[in-house]
Amino acid sequence: MASKPIPMSSVDAAWYHMDNATNLAMVSGVILTREPLDFARVKETYLQRLASFDRFRQCVVETGAPYHTPHWETYPYFNIDDHVHHVALPEPRDKQALLALLSDLSSTPLDPRRPLWQVHVVDDVDGGSALVMRFHHCVGDGTAMIAVAQQLFDTTPDAPIPLPAPKKPASGGMLDAIFRPARRALRSSTQLLGSAVEGGVDLVRHPSQVLDLTELAARSAGSAAGLLLKSTDPVSPIKGQLGVLKRVAWSEPIALDEVKEIGKRTGAKVNDVLVAVVSGALRRYLLERHAELEGHSIRAIVPVDLRPPGRAFELGNHFGLVFLELPVGFSDPFERLGLTKRNMDALKQSPEAHVLLAIIDFFGRTPKSISDIAVNIFTSKASVVMTNVAGPREPRYLAGSAIDRMIFWVPHPGSIGMGISILSYNGGVSLGIIADAGLVPDPEHIAAEFDREFQRLLAAVRVDGKTLPAAEEQHCAGRTVKGQPCRNHPLAGSTYCRVHQPETSRQAAKTPRKK
Repeated sequence: MASKPIPMSSVDAAWYHMDNATNLAMVSGVILTREPLDFARVKETYLQRLASFDRFRQCVVETGAPYHTPHWETYPYFNIDDHVHHVALPEPRDKQALLALLSDLSSTPLDPRRPLWQVHVVDDVDGGSALVMRFHHCVGDGTAMIAVAQQLFDTTPDAPIPLPAPKKPASGGMLDAIFRPARRALRSSTQLLGSAVEGGVDLVRHPSQVLDLTELAARSAGSAAGLLLKSTDPVSPIKGQLGVLKRVAWSEPIALDEVKEIGKRTGAKVNDVLVAVVSGALRRYLLERHAELEGHSIRAIVPVDLRPPGRAFELGNHFGLVFLELPVGFSDPFERLGLTKRNMDALKQSPEAHVLLAIIDFFGRTPKSISDIAVNIFTSKASVVMTNVAGPREPRYLAGSAIDRMIFWVPHPGSIGMGISILSYNGGVSLGIIADAGLVPDPEHIAAEFDREFQRLLAAVRVDGKTLPAAEEQHCAGRTVKGQPCRNHPLAGSTYCRVHQPETSRQAAKTPRKK
């Protein structure tokens, strides 16, 4: 007897509808082991641990025309062999062969008739194995997947296969800690908007709800207006017309202790350092392709986890988004770090993440044709999606084999052509890049620049021994010293801030006048 379909949450439905031929709403990841994986044991592990979650035995059906509301429905013909596959790399069985396989998988949609996940165990990868896992974004976000990974990966090689007791996942993710004040202040924003959408005329019958929504609007109207007023990120070598094929790459790991050393010496946070290094890598890549950068920035859309601690083990999506300025137009690595810290600090009290979660929630209740319009409007204002996930701090094992590396790739919806993922694991930090093959056919160059930019910043900090200026001494790209909008800002003030002052003006200011 078939189970009754379960309505998909409006936020999950929004991510389900973001899927399209040129931008799959799919999260992909790979783990590398130095010893070959036992395929039979891997398959049994996924059957007993992952498939024990109802969501991984359910497919998506759409009902309720004309809105075609997505629902979860138990798939009656579930078979683990449809989801866990065993393959080998072609000669010469090197990293390039693995990258080619991963790029093909990243360009291939999941079968919509079955549960939306798939695993490939790849033999003969530098004497070991690779395991590639793909799942649709509507299944869960990064926080949910970390919780799932904790059920798949063990702390010892001889752990039994039956599902272990749940463990609390490590907290982490870009801007997680600094958004706690805004999270407390606006905890009910999404629920309030959801009630308004569902309640409709009930607002007339219950005037007290109007007061709540008015209060929410007062907090969030400025942020919502600011989102709409943001200028479109210009066409560049990493932003333009999209195609179907994707390319993936990853960096060599950098030492987390050295990232912390830079932060300690400069007064920056770990995330500040990593984002500044990513900005430097993108700068090098863009300059090689003759982009005009000096004094400018590009925007990244950054996910911010808004899930309450008590819901850490739930699947689904519960995160907001913020727009982060990446200072690619500045050549000095230390200056980029200072600007990055300022940009990150400016978002501390912002309700932007909650506002965008509420917007996603709203459009998840509308037909795909309408939500596509909203997605294209907001994604036009950024060039990349960037996320940072804190993985396990100690070694982990899968089916008895030690995991040497973990890398994942975040989807980049709408008109965005690149996703950048930062993942820490066992004392190292790696960068994963997925990009449109027509725009960025060589993302491995950006990954290599990430390593080099980090070494440049580390050397500069060790040699100069500099610290970043205090917050009141930092001059932001959006405001002048007197707090007025900068001419480089979308609100277009009458003067430039010190950061965005044109090079000619800066030189003139440094040149003493003749007496």
